[in-house]
Amino acid sequence: MDKHDITAPVGTGTDTEADKTSAAEWIKTMLIVLLTVSALLFGWRTALFNDFFSAVPFFGNVADLMRSTPSDGEPVEIEAKEAARPLSIVITNKNGERFGVRYNTIARNIIYDNVSDIISGAFASALTVSEVSEAEWRNALSGAGVYFEYFKPVRLSFLAGWLGTHAAVPAENFMLGRLFVVLGDDTGRLYYQDAESGIFYGADTVSFDGKSQELESYRPNGAVFAFETGVAGASNAPYMLIMPGSEFAGIHVDPAGSATEILEITLAVLGHGNEAYTTLPDGSDAVRCVGTQFNIRIDLVGHVYYRNTGSLPYNEERYPLNENDMIEQARIIVADTVGEMCGDAEVFFEALEYETPGGCTVSFGYYIAGGRIHLPEDAFAARVTFTSGTVTGAEFNYRCFTYSGEFTRLLPEKQALAAADGEFILGYYDEGMEIMLPAWVKR
Repeated sequence: MDKHDITAPVGTGTDTEADKTSAAEWIKTMLIVLLTVSALLFGWRTALFNDFFSAVPFFGNVADLMRSTPSDGEPVEIEAKEAARPLSIVITNKNGERFGVRYNTIARNIIYDNVSDIISGAFASALTVSEVSEAEWRNALSGAGVYFEYFKPVRLSFLAGWLGTHAAVPAENFMLGRLFVVLGDDTGRLYYQDAESGIFYGADTVSFDGKSQELESYRPNGAVFAFETGVAGASNAPYMLIMPGSEFAGIHVDPAGSATEILEITLAVLGHGNEAYTTLPDGSDAVRCVGTQFNIRIDLVGHVYYRNTGSLPYNEERYPLNENDMIEQARIIVADTVGEMCGDAEVFFEALEYETPGGCTVSFGYYIAGGRIHLPEDAFAARVTFTSGTVTGAEFNYRCFTYSGEFTRLLPEKQALAAADGEFILGYYDEGMEIMLPAWVKR
């Protein structure tokens, strides 16, 4: 970490109220710094995190953390913008040098909180969206700016909504896997690629010149895009982020709770907390409960099947909720169920599928340390089904994932790129063992 010259004012013998307040605030700041550093070191002790300490203007982040903490100590309600967290973030300085973060969740979250306003500001101020050449896109990536990469393409309207803004029409229906905001002197520029068509787009935005100097504090750490490496296979995944380092965390897997605990949480979140129900035998490895408005089954590994047996709204072909509404409602349900009990992992939106007339299912996956967790039989972390805008079914896989404190050395990413001959991602497989080991998984 950079040394900072922090000096206390010389006392005059009589402390004013302002002096006392200043001293108290200084002490509170230092306590938060110490506690935060302790938590970060305890939670993630890799060489990559040491690089993070040397690269990030940490003391500026502490002020942001303080502003996000209410003075009365009450927990902050989960903000929708957390759903817009990307898999990777890259910050490029004016010399074209890059700082990237991907495999450290804590670091990524701190940086995301610092730069997400740049992305939301670009969406909110974007002018006419027009098609651009791939050459312009590549040239833009070498300029000062902020780059987000998502594991699954996200519809632009969803992403903008999570960030508290809107998307320009007709671009709102584009599917974004990667986007980049250029911090120009007089005007900014938003670039992204539509994942379905492969076409690149650009739009002028407000200037982010005020942020440019702040982002210069992120020191380069060797992050590059695949097309810049000259490695065989890069042409099949030119914009994949290639990070330094080759050690990755092992993950400990535990049950997320007893069947009784899971049942209580699930029913409360789905609105059945005060309803009476009858418990029925369902084999030696499951609990089944039947209420007047629901049917639910929980097995010993925390797999939950829920069905709403109440009456549906009139006219099942009608959609009282739009897609954004259903995804957001499902996201809140999932955050308050499996998301509350998954330990160091995160749960992210992955897909929206129409299955029957009037029916739609929203699916979510588990992620940790920049990798995706693969459950048995390719199951999702959670799936929420809507019929005519009403939640009529859900499946939850309650699991708890924590860092084991041990690390596995994998093939460095440049070599892995050549071996995979295309794009790959860090993956973990939950196969019933206590420890999950990292592995490169071809996409």
